[in-house]
Amino acid sequence: MSNPALSNNPALNGKTLTAEELHRIYDQPAASTNRPGVDAPLDSAVNPGQPPVITPSDRPMTYENTISKTVLLFVIVLALGAVGWMIPQLMIPGAIAGLVLGLVNSFKKEPSVPLIVLYAAAQGLFLGAISGTFEARLPGIVSQAVIGTLAVFGVTLLLFRSGKVRTSPRLTKIVLIAMAGYLVFSLVNFVVMITGLNTDPWGLRGGTLGLIIGGLAVLLAAYSLVMDFELVQNGVQNRVPEKWGWSAAFGLTVTLVWLYLEILRIIAIFRD
Repeated sequence: MSNPALSNNPALNGKTLTAEELHRIYDQPAASTNRPGVDAPLDSAVNPGQPPVITPSDRPMTYENTISKTVLLFVIVLALGAVGWMIPQLMIPGAIAGLVLGLVNSFKKEPSVPLIVLYAAAQGLFLGAISGTFEARLPGIVSQAVIGTLAVFGVTLLLFRSGKVRTSPRLTKIVLIAMAGYLVFSLVNFVVMITGLNTDPWGLRGGTLGLIIGGLAVLLAAYSLVMDFELVQNGVQNRVPEKWGWSAAFGLTVTLVWLYLEILRIIAIFRD
């Protein structure tokens, strides 16, 4: 889903930055004409011949370092997923930890690398456990869900790169409202399932209704990917500090995990 930590940052959401906002984001005097990671600091002018000193906080966010952070998170997800696959009892603890850490990371004003890494680890345990459970019942379903997830991601990225798909303020509001409604429905369905009010294995999401809701959820996740891509693009263009690349990587991880689970559920309903 869309990450509030990204969308609430003016340097990432495409809004025009004021001197005060730049001062807050870069943690340096707004009157300074030096751009972090680009122009030489003032002491290089005082000491000619000395190379500019660039600290990690000065480095700007780039596509390369954002991709590397995202890849690292998915390596963690896969590594812990192997553990969850072998120990399905970790499904519920992983799901609870992932939910809590996801909410904490989403609403933090500054990205926390340890919390983001812990989120990836918790989601890995949950995804591995639930994937192993589905695979035992429906052999081959995990590879089908992975292929479906990669297909949606690839098509969305190609359409975004071509400029044919972009977000709009009005549509984004509608999508965010739909996501909130979907979250409420999912929580109600979870309560219905654990209390035995509905004997269907999918709760309120069984049969045709489940397929319709799943299809809508995939569309919401695809739009969320577009939002993530735009926020990353804005961050790179505005040359925000590299640390915000962790928020971008976190947002992409959240969306792809959600997309995978929805596709896994849809395929399972079809095959059941």
